[in-house]
Amino acid sequence: MSGRTDPVPMPALRIELGGGVQGVGFRPFVYRLARRHGVSGWVRNGLGTVEILAAADPAILDRFTAALLAEAPPTARPGLLGVTPVAEAVEPGFSIRDSAATEGARPAFPPDLAPCPDCLRELADRSDRRAGYPFINCTQCGPRYSLIRRLPYDRANTAMAGFPLCPACRAEYADPLNRRFHAEPVACPDCGPHCRFEAAGAPSAAGEAALAACLAALRRGLIVAVRGVGGYHLLCDAADQAAVAALRHRKSRPDKPFAVLFPDDARTLDSCVAADAAARAALRGPARPILLLPRRPGAPLAPAIAPGFGTIGAMLADSPLHHLLAEGFGAPLVATSANRSGEPMLTDPDAAAAALAGIADAFLHHDRPIERPVDDSVLRIIDGAPRILRAGRGLCPIERALPFRLAEPVLALGGHMKSTIALGFADRVVISPHLGDLDDPAALAGLARMAADLQSLYGIAPRRLLVDAHPGYASTRWARAEARARGLDIVPVWHHHAHASALAGEMAPGAAPLLVLTWDGVGLGPDGTLWGGEALLGRPGAWRRVARFRPFRLQGGDAASRAPWRSAAALCWAAGIEPPAGLLPEEGAALARAAWARELNCHRTGAAGRLFDAAAALLGLCRVASFEGQGPALLESLADTADDITGPAPGLPLADAADGVIEADWSAALPALLDASVPAARRAAAFHATMAATALAIAETVRRRHGVAAIGLAGGVFQNRNLVERLAPALRAAGFATLFGEAIACNDAGLSFGQIIEYGGRA
Repeated sequence: MSGRTDPVPMPALRIELGGGVQGVGFRPFVYRLARRHGVSGWVRNGLGTVEILAAADPAILDRFTAALLAEAPPTARPGLLGVTPVAEAVEPGFSIRDSAATEGARPAFPPDLAPCPDCLRELADRSDRRAGYPFINCTQCGPRYSLIRRLPYDRANTAMAGFPLCPACRAEYADPLNRRFHAEPVACPDCGPHCRFEAAGAPSAAGEAALAACLAALRRGLIVAVRGVGGYHLLCDAADQAAVAALRHRKSRPDKPFAVLFPDDARTLDSCVAADAAARAALRGPARPILLLPRRPGAPLAPAIAPGFGTIGAMLADSPLHHLLAEGFGAPLVATSANRSGEPMLTDPDAAAAALAGIADAFLHHDRPIERPVDDSVLRIIDGAPRILRAGRGLCPIERALPFRLAEPVLALGGHMKSTIALGFADRVVISPHLGDLDDPAALAGLARMAADLQSLYGIAPRRLLVDAHPGYASTRWARAEARARGLDIVPVWHHHAHASALAGEMAPGAAPLLVLTWDGVGLGPDGTLWGGEALLGRPGAWRRVARFRPFRLQGGDAASRAPWRSAAALCWAAGIEPPAGLLPEEGAALARAAWARELNCHRTGAAGRLFDAAAALLGLCRVASFEGQGPALLESLADTADDITGPAPGLPLADAADGVIEADWSAALPALLDASVPAARRAAAFHATMAATALAIAETVRRRHGVAAIGLAGGVFQNRNLVERLAPALRAAGFATLFGEAIACNDAGLSFGQIIEYGGRA
């Protein structure tokens, strides 16, 4: 007898799963699940999918198929693409086959994942061969998106191809029952990447000595550039005022808050910020985002960390390297992106050494290549749930199902600030990581690289480019040049229609009309004015404006976005009020007043963001901003310190304009803002309460007229926790279904997704 087992005829299914099923240990999970259920067959990777041939009794197959979704690894996001009965004799036993490139593939790129508990235990175990190794990982953690070159997701197609596995790692990699089975970035000190520390006037150090030298430099108050998963961070002692002030000076970042990296120690975290259960879950999730949390009074952090702000951007280690540094230092560290403001992340050691020569005192490099830059993700707990403000490492690329099927692929270029792009094809959309603001040519070049990268990775060539309707946006100009060069069609999308559609696309409200408040800085509207305080009624592809703030004339063009005093002065002048002393700059005020009177370099707007700018300036918080949104953020922080306001706040007066649109008159808010007899904190809180009451009054008025039952909040103004947590409960109490996105940023980072939803709604 040969001993060969003949195939067994039994019911068989071909199962295909998509979504987040690669880079998360899904094949070994399927292997173990099949053995447990007594299922015969095989599993293999396709291009972005997992294919399974499963044979067993029908009842067992039902349980096995259900368990594929119900018991999936914690970092997996599987979706069932198809289950097809097949007439095929299957050999007893279950195996893992090599990856296959299949036609009609649905590629899906796993995000970079923070170190898992198992790897952290090994990292701290001095008897383990990977103890203290800064590149430890397994199928449940480690870099993914930042090191993938192409699909299928196999080691040869990643930045780890240049690190041949040692015998011990290869044995783990080949063992289906080992948690490092086909963990593509797997490595150890014998075969993997290593660190090196460099500082002027000192010999370089490698391996564990490099980490020790880095920690010693941080303890001496030095600034160290550290190469992480998706780029370089600048680290320094977060309690050292001199070090933090030096970092601000060298980086030309006078006011914008720095993120703080905390050791994995609840006592240290609790001494600095207030974190509830939802916040702790978000901090410890596999994405390891920066999370904006309330700062505790007396927190042992340098005042220059976040001057004037009541929140701290807190994060836990996103990589084993950062974990070793945070735990070794034993106290909070500043951890801010090393790129200059507006520029892409630095990823290359030589480029970082040149660009940061005048900023960093020392460098901790490593030799694992970074295929694409990925900035930190930023979240905030608003109205009880974590909301994405910036999607990057750990979350991107974001892949979502579309509520329709596109006839041909499209590439959406988003806006100008907080830029992202999105690739739409068939019934799917892929949203890029945060690209930054496009004022800088380097950022625009980064957008071009990302556009090419997405098309190459997914094997998709778009036939149409979707752009913001503002002709001056850098993304729009780039798209027009690209369209001419490649013979593509251009489809403009109105800025606030994209905001409303992004909210509708994420929350899937169905066919019923939706009322969306689209409050932000400014965006070009169909009437040629700059919108930003609108209420839009309808659905994607069919929005109409039903309410707005009373438009006012704003002088200064693009300069107004970084000069809140201009918004404050414009409101005063329009209301016939003399601006308060100290509001206007010593130079240029008379010229600005004359230009406003003659309507030179002016535009009309009713943007809610400009009203918040004006309130911040009138309260003396921010007359000239060093970063976008500084005034409103300071205003919110001040409002948070106020005593509770008793009684319902009055909303702004509403009236129908000549075109039938409901207008809210901002002038009614000026006397309270200018009343110096009331503490500034109470005035700030009262302004937030007034804006929330106005939004509620608009919603109730539109409901009486049009019967709308659901209301959405979209646009960057709703990053304001104080505002949303006044407004959302009031809307729910009034009987509205209240929609506020979580996975898609409400700010301009969501525009690219919204452009695709709006475009699809027109079909």
